[in-house]
Order: sequence, then structure tokens, then C-alpha cells
Amino acid sequence: MAYSLVMDSIIQKCTTLSHIKQVQAHLLTTGQFNLHFSPFRTRLLEHCALSSSSSSSSYAAHIHRYIPQPSTNDFNALLRGLARGPHPTHALSFLPTIPQPDALTFSFSLIASARALALSETCQIHSHILRRGCYADMLLGTTLIDAYAKCSDLDSAQYVFDEIPLRDVAAWNALIVGLAQGSKSNEALDLFFRMRAEGVKINEVSVLGALAACSQLGALRAGERVHACVKKMNLDMNVQVCNAVIDMYAKCGFADKGFGIFSTMTCGKSVVTWNTMIMAFGMNGNGFRALELFEEMGRTQIEMDSLTYLAVLCACNHAGLVEEGVKLFDEMSSARGGVSLNVKHYGSVVDLLGRAGRLDEAYRIINTMSVVPDVVLWQSLLGACKTYGNVEMAETASRKLVEMGSNSCGDFVLLSNVYAAQERWEDVGRVREAMKRRDVRKVPGFSYIEVGGLIHKFVNGDQSHPHWREIYAKLDEIRFRIKAFGYVAETSLVLHDIGEEDKENALSHHSEKLAVAFGLISCSSTGIPIRVNKNLRICGDCHVAIKLISKIYGREIIVRDRARFHRFKDGSCSCRDYW
Repeated sequence: MAYSLVMDSIIQKCTTLSHIKQVQAHLLTTGQFNLHFSPFRTRLLEHCALSSSSSSSSYAAHIHRYIPQPSTNDFNALLRGLARGPHPTHALSFLPTIPQPDALTFSFSLIASARALALSETCQIHSHILRRGCYADMLLGTTLIDAYAKCSDLDSAQYVFDEIPLRDVAAWNALIVGLAQGSKSNEALDLFFRMRAEGVKINEVSVLGALAACSQLGALRAGERVHACVKKMNLDMNVQVCNAVIDMYAKCGFADKGFGIFSTMTCGKSVVTWNTMIMAFGMNGNGFRALELFEEMGRTQIEMDSLTYLAVLCACNHAGLVEEGVKLFDEMSSARGGVSLNVKHYGSVVDLLGRAGRLDEAYRIINTMSVVPDVVLWQSLLGACKTYGNVEMAETASRKLVEMGSNSCGDFVLLSNVYAAQERWEDVGRVREAMKRRDVRKVPGFSYIEVGGLIHKFVNGDQSHPHWREIYAKLDEIRFRIKAFGYVAETSLVLHDIGEEDKENALSHHSEKLAVAFGLISCSSTGIPIRVNKNLRICGDCHVAIKLISKIYGREIIVRDRARFHRFKDGSCSCRDYW
């Protein structure tokens, strides 16, 4: 017993390849290395395989080759190291060489397939598990759910979850997190609340998955229920959970509620906490508060990182604080922060200058930056060219994007918008032909709204909703009333060469307008904001229309698009028409 403890301690203290070789020599001279079952050999092999040193991990394979009759434990030790190493596919190649795999073998193999996003191999391992009767192993079932989820096969993950005889909290968490990360946020929340109803004790991972789902959906009511669970279970002592709660409130359009959590949290704030709160203010259009918090962070002992500066640059961008953003950008490489500029910092300031109409400055930064520009920078410039009608620079940006191999529908749509605004329909047709040749398809816009705890989704021109007739009647009423306040449809935003009336009809049925109309029908209380989420940026015509709707109907309307929040109230927007 004492010898076993000493050997375990020595193996754990092996920090170099020389140490490992000394222990191996001891096992060889004492005859333990060549035994069929040698626990110390297996532990040394596992320690070596899991080492962060590439030379030690490679040496694990060397040790394994010289074992006369490796046991399944020896195979598993090496497999575990390969699965967690920089090349998980090596573990999948090693799996067929194991003569008698057990539940641990399959568990380590599934970890490898999940990291390699190898769906085909995951399915093969699943079939081996069924044939060998390992299905009842609770840990293995959980690992299989996680592997399918990470490989984006959520139907199979759900099937395994439903079929396994015993489920622990890890199995529930694996599916909740998988659904949330796989853009099935509604299903993730349903599963979380089902978990609660069945009396399974939740933990930090459970609520992190549920909060991520609420953040994606902008589902405030569900988020408040999850937050109540956090407080009830005392999970708010975990800084990661607090960060997720702040993020959830921010992405539901309530940065002040997030700041309430930030101000009162009893666990220590991390750099992620500060970054999340700065980004929250920025996303909600409160650039000045983001700058104040940034300055306050500078007076703490927490060291700012590149994400801190990116968060505050984005805040300046969303609030139109051009001079403040440019000044901060110029200071970044100085002694104040000592943070190196990366491509995202350049992208933020290029977007900031582009939105302000300072296209030449933005173009100069791209051409003189110290890192290689990515497609996002040229896309930002192309978007600015669309806003300010600079055809020549738009064509330059578009050429650069083609050279870089970008095949995003947004690039073609933006260039088409530039040409359409100038009524250059032949050029619009040329861009559309290029889209067809490259098989580029436009990402369909959709919006959703939470009413009565349910999420209602709309696409452009949608007539699938049970109340679509009432919604369209409300849209006709809205169009009549906003025209009386001077609204004129921005038909230049419609790319098709069709009549003005048809263009106006196309604009009036955008998904965000449908969602707002449904919100007006469903909630008559003027004190409750109408909250809408959209997967793309809100279009200019909808922005103008919703400003007028907020004034005429006396309603606060919060629209979260893919970049920021727009809080419409009394005929104005929190973005100050800068987005």
C-alpha cells in the first residue's frame, strides 16, 4: 500500500521526459513493465499521454509499442491522451487497433469525435456501443449525447437522451447546452424547465445553458425565471453564472437590470464581468456609460485585455462617438493599455469612421494597418459605401472581397443596393447573375416576438401565423396612420426593377413590421414595451416606420438586430439614426 502511494506520487511529479524515462527504467528493472496487468505502467502511460509537452505525449506512443501484451487499460491510457491532444483524429485512427474495447474506450473515443466534429465516426462508435451492450453506462450515454450535439446532430442527441435508462444531471446538461448552442433555444428552455419539473437538481452548467438560450431569443420572462432559479439555488456565488445573467438581461434589452446584478454581485468580478457590462451598455446604445465604466475599470486592480478595448470601441461605434473612439484607438498601443491592436479593433474603428461618412479615413486605415485585413473590414467599408452612395469605393471593396474568396450573400446584396440606389439596373442585374453563377443565396430575414411566454416567428410576407389576417389588417392601419405623419416608403431599398406600388407593398410586409403589428394586437397595455428580435440588421425603411409607430401608438418598441438594440420611443430611436 505504501509502495503504491509512493509510486503514484512519483509519477504525478514527473514534469520532464527525463523523469518519465527514469520511472520507466525502474519498472523495467523490477519486472513490472512486462506484466500483463501493470497499474503503474498504465498510470505512467496515462500521465505521459496527457502531458502538455509534445515530446512527452509522443513518448507515450513509444512506451505503448514496447509493451508485450498491452491491457485494455493501457490502450485506454494512450487513447485518452490522443483524444485530449491537439489532433483528436489520431485517437479515432487508434480505436480500431484496440482488441477488447470497454465503456471507457468508447467514452474517450466519443470525446475525440466531439472535438473533431466527426459525425460519421460518432455514429460508428454508437453502433459499437449497442453491439457490445454498453448502453446502460450512464457516463457513456452522457458522452454520446454531448458528441452528437457538438457534431450538430441534435435529433440523434435527443434520441439518445430519450433512450438511455438512467439520466444524471450531466445528461440533462449535455442536451440543454447542445440545443442552446445549436440554435434550438426554445427546445433548450423547454428541457430546462422539464428538468426542474422532474425534480432533477440543477447546477451551474444547467443555468448557463438556459441563460444562453434566453440570450439568443431575447426571452425576458424565461430569463427572469432562470434567474429566480439561480438565486434560489445560491448559484449566484459563481462568477460565470453572474456574467451569464448580466449578458442575458443585456441581450433582452435591459442593460440597467444587468448593471443591477453587476453592482450587487458578491462574488469577485473578473475581467469577463467588466467586459460583459461594457459591451451591454454599448449594445444598448449607451456609449457614455460604457466609457464611464471603462474608466472605472482602469482604477481597479483588474488588468484590461483586448476584449475590453474591443467592447468600448464597439460602444463608441453604436453610440456614434466618433472622436472618442478614434482617440481610444490611437491610445491603445501606448503605455496606457499596452494591448496590441488586432484585426477586430481595426474592424471596429473602420466601421465607426465608415458610419460617420469618413470613408477616405477608413480606407486609409485598411491600407496601412499592421495586420492583414479580413473580409469583415471590407464588408464594413462596403456597407458604408452603400449608406453614402460611394459607387467607386463600393466597387473597390467588392473586388477585394471577391479576391479574398468571400461568397457571402450580404456582399452581393450591398453592392446591388449601391447600384439600385443610383437606378443602375443593368449593374444590379449583373450582380444578380454573378450570384447565380456562384450559387449565392440571400439569407432570409426573420423576426420573432415573445407574447404570453411563447415565441412567435415571422418571415417577410409571412401568412403562416394563425392570426395573419388580423396582422395584415393592422399593417394596413399602420401604413395609413404613419403616412399622415409624413412617412414615405424608402423604395430605393428594394432591389427589384418593379413599380413603386409593388416596392411599397414589399417593404410593408417585412418581418419586423409583422412582429410589431402582432405585438400591438396582442398587448394593449401601453406601459409594456414591445420587444422584437431580428436575425439581420433592421432595414432603413422599417427603422423610419417604427419610429413613427412608437409616436403614434404611444408605445416603446425595442428591436434587437444582429448588431445592436434599437429602443424606439416618442418618435426617436436610441441609436440616434446612427447604425
